[in-house]
Amino acid sequence: MIKIILRRSSPLLILLVFGVAAALLISTKEAPEQKEDEVPVPIIDVTRVEQKTVSLNLSSYGIVTPKNKTLLVTEVQGRMLTIAPNFVAGGVVKKGEKLAVIEPSDYEADLMQAQASLAQAEAALEEEVARGEVAKNDWQGFDVGIPPELGLRLPQLKKEQANVKFQQAALARAQRNLERTIIRAPFDGIIKSRIVDLGQYVTLGTNLGELYDTRIAEIRLPVTNNDLAYLESVDNPNTLVTLSASLAGKDVTWIGTIVRSEGVIDAENRMVYLVAEIKDPYLRKNRKQGQFPLKYGSFVTAVIKGRTVDGIVQLPRHLVRNGHVAVVSSDNVIEIREVNVVRTDIDSVYIKDSLLDGERISLTKLNNMSTGQVVKILGEMQKNDTGADTPDSETKEQRLASAGEH
Repeated sequence: MIKIILRRSSPLLILLVFGVAAALLISTKEAPEQKEDEVPVPIIDVTRVEQKTVSLNLSSYGIVTPKNKTLLVTEVQGRMLTIAPNFVAGGVVKKGEKLAVIEPSDYEADLMQAQASLAQAEAALEEEVARGEVAKNDWQGFDVGIPPELGLRLPQLKKEQANVKFQQAALARAQRNLERTIIRAPFDGIIKSRIVDLGQYVTLGTNLGELYDTRIAEIRLPVTNNDLAYLESVDNPNTLVTLSASLAGKDVTWIGTIVRSEGVIDAENRMVYLVAEIKDPYLRKNRKQGQFPLKYGSFVTAVIKGRTVDGIVQLPRHLVRNGHVAVVSSDNVIEIREVNVVRTDIDSVYIKDSLLDGERISLTKLNNMSTGQVVKILGEMQKNDTGADTPDSETKEQRLASAGEH
């Protein structure tokens, strides 16, 4: 009976023994060592601030055009007798050069007729002067007071004098018309187009072609109204501008001058136009080895020299975010600082009165970067346990990878 009871209760006894042993183990076990989770410190690269004196130049663009251009029109009529070889599109001509000749025979005849009419009028005037002298002598024999003007033939004399002036004017007109049969270049220039042919009959005011002046080129350069503040003088700019273009696979530059502002804000693009001038763009007066002419119609980019300002810090645009930069203190703590941006261009931001010489700016973009964040500087030395300076155990590639992850 006792055996039966022991056999049936043995599982309970085993469980009881294991339960007591487990309780003893639980009560006597040691708590595991607690370690704080290590937060990785991001590694960044920095650049040091350097204040400089810079010219706040303005960037713009434009098309090269002639300052003066004219349509060559006829002032007389007739058939085109000759056309000069240079009177073609692209032909370069000098002031006074003969471009074309209109048949002059009719105007030569008019000139001869005017000369004959003037000679007749002068002869009639001389005859009338002689008649007046005769009449004056005749009146001297009569003691009847002052002789009348008609008796002295003064009205007839005035008529002949007026007729001489009329014929002189007719002769001058005939001479001018004959001269106008020769079409001459009014200034040094380049032929833009010619729309008349040899043998064509032209009438008064017929358009023969277009001539561009090669003495001075103009470029209209759009700038924003706010950018005008960076010029030395708004009313009289008179400042240098550097123009550049790509010609024959080479970057070529020319130096010009801003001569005026158009003074009106364009209603379409809200820009103000400055006008630059380049003298002798086709290098007709003085051409040096390796120089290229600035051809009309060329598209050029321009850099306009602006005011010179001291204490300017120039940074790449991507380092300034919403008017703030990440400044790294001497103990490697981030400060998100608001800066005074005086101007920006395509590549750079110009800052004044916000950063000191020698301060460090983060070049590495970190997500959620905030003031008070502790960082490590790429390339800095760390102290080992013995106090000696040793490089970081991480390689440069590992640091950059770590910075990218954060």
